[in-house]
Amino acid sequence: MSKIMKICDGNEAAAYVAYAFSEVAAIYPITPSSPMAEHADAWSANGKKNIFGQPVRLVEMQSEAGACGACHGALEAGALATSFTASQGLMLMIPTLHRISGERLPGVLHVASRTVGTHAFSIFGDHSDVMNCRQTGFALLSSGSVQESADLAAVAHLSAIKARIPFLHFFDGFRTSHEIQKIDVLSYDEYAKLVDRNALAAFRANALNPEDPRMRSLVDNPDIYFQLRESNNTAYAELPDIVEDYMAQISKLTGREYHLFNYYGAPDAERVIVAMGSVGGCAQEVVNHLNAKGEKVGFLQVHLFRPFSRKHLMAAMPKTVKKIAVLDRVKEIGSIGEPLYEDICAAYINESDRPAIYAGRYGLSSKDTTPAQIKAVFDNLLLDEPKNHFTIGIVDDVTHLSLPVGAPLLTEPEGTISCKFWGLGSDGTVGANKNSIKIIGETTDMYCQAYFEYDTKKSFGITKSHLRFGKHPISSTYYVSNADFIACHNQTYLTKYDIIHELKPHGSFLLNCEWAENELEQHVPGEILKYIADNDIKFYIIDANKESQALGLGNRSNMVLQAAFFKLANVIPVEDAVAHMKDAVKKTYGLKGEKVVNMNIAAVDAGINALVEVKVKPEWTNLTGKALKPADESLPYVIKNIQRPEGR
Repeated sequence: MSKIMKICDGNEAAAYVAYAFSEVAAIYPITPSSPMAEHADAWSANGKKNIFGQPVRLVEMQSEAGACGACHGALEAGALATSFTASQGLMLMIPTLHRISGERLPGVLHVASRTVGTHAFSIFGDHSDVMNCRQTGFALLSSGSVQESADLAAVAHLSAIKARIPFLHFFDGFRTSHEIQKIDVLSYDEYAKLVDRNALAAFRANALNPEDPRMRSLVDNPDIYFQLRESNNTAYAELPDIVEDYMAQISKLTGREYHLFNYYGAPDAERVIVAMGSVGGCAQEVVNHLNAKGEKVGFLQVHLFRPFSRKHLMAAMPKTVKKIAVLDRVKEIGSIGEPLYEDICAAYINESDRPAIYAGRYGLSSKDTTPAQIKAVFDNLLLDEPKNHFTIGIVDDVTHLSLPVGAPLLTEPEGTISCKFWGLGSDGTVGANKNSIKIIGETTDMYCQAYFEYDTKKSFGITKSHLRFGKHPISSTYYVSNADFIACHNQTYLTKYDIIHELKPHGSFLLNCEWAENELEQHVPGEILKYIADNDIKFYIIDANKESQALGLGNRSNMVLQAAFFKLANVIPVEDAVAHMKDAVKKTYGLKGEKVVNMNIAAVDAGINALVEVKVKPEWTNLTGKALKPADESLPYVIKNIQRPEGR
């Protein structure tokens, strides 16, 4: 068996598999799914071959509706087709989705699930787009991690071919689509062995052919339409077993166990959370934490949402369960409950000893979901009268549906190194951290995770890079808020954001600034210096902008700061990191000439040599408030009272 290690995000993981099984890809870009189409486009242009030994025929249309229509046409002609989309793009595809499923064509859509525009547009993630598609006849298959995005993408394509039912494979926009992990994937040869060749041949034999013309897309009258819709019942009833079988085959090849419903936790759990998507990683950590304290809790992750299999749900759920909390990542206004909640209720409706079932909402528009919030859900189930239709992640002072959340809960695996970087969009911070992840992931046996938090502006907006490294798999699908290392790449942030309080005692703090060590008290708020002194923080400064300008790199200081990170974070030996960074420089900039290569190599050395360790003064423990720098009374009002405070 041939496995391939990849350092990639969820988009690339899904695209790698989609390319293998596709003969035609019709694309149109939309955030956060665009990288899937971009990867497929690049691979096709470079002649990469699919499992059928040919490059994918790729066509970019003028809208998402056009892309879906092109897929429909390709499927009618007997070619396996796929597309990639999200949010409003998926909404434009819905009419054609009904047609594709109605004609039993094995197409596959990969969706980086994103918020649908309502009172406002949002580029961030939830399940509102996918939930609009649950009546289309497409099977809905959910992945909760980067690794699952690859493994279950294969299940989607294989099941679609065998069952002649189209699939919509979805994963959380940004949280999974843009999260970078070290994963392994199967070779295309391995995927090819799993295809049901008889089903594929039958699909091709039914293709439109001028040599064998057939009637398609008829208009039915009341005499037959109802009967024909019901005639698909058997195929959809059989589909869950087909999906379960392919999950078993993928599990056998990968060593990772997949089911329609994956249960995690105590076998005799009395309280269980049910959910789909990336929240599963956080939920599993909380389950481990609570069960270690003697509680009996569990988490049920839903993979196949449509068709919903009551049989497989009951087989996976502990018989001891007394209370269930169903978490939906969508708000369905006017409904008695959100979609997953309604399905779980319907599954138990005729059970005489059914558990009490409660509904909750979380994570709309990528609202971060933390271990403390998941614990609040389990704590709610302990009450004699648990709150129903609750929310987590917000404070609802209007309808008062939010659960009270206790103190932060630390559930990361022991030995995990957590790092956080505050940067400015387009300053190179995100790119540098992607390179760091790649170096660590490819040159060590460590697991790694990188997630990048943006505001909507992206360029020149704030960016926060959340990195984790460790000897154990990392399933912490939430922001880093208890870091071993924090870097602030923009000195103006010190007076705008609470940066330092997310740093652990004895951690390391790196500040990129233009100030000398003896000037820090004039510019750095006293409350920050106090926290550093009170918590034995190692404090370092560097003027990366000055170093990069001196080397002829302008304001491109990312290489300097990346080298500084490797020296301070102690994730891998700094000598090894420097060697790998310089090798990467040669590969990346080799075509731009020796001068550019040498400048970037010098930037690596500058990041190591220009670091200044700040001597922490005991008297800082008495400081409070803002920086000590007095105002220059000679300045105009707008500069003194507005520009200077904002830009400090």
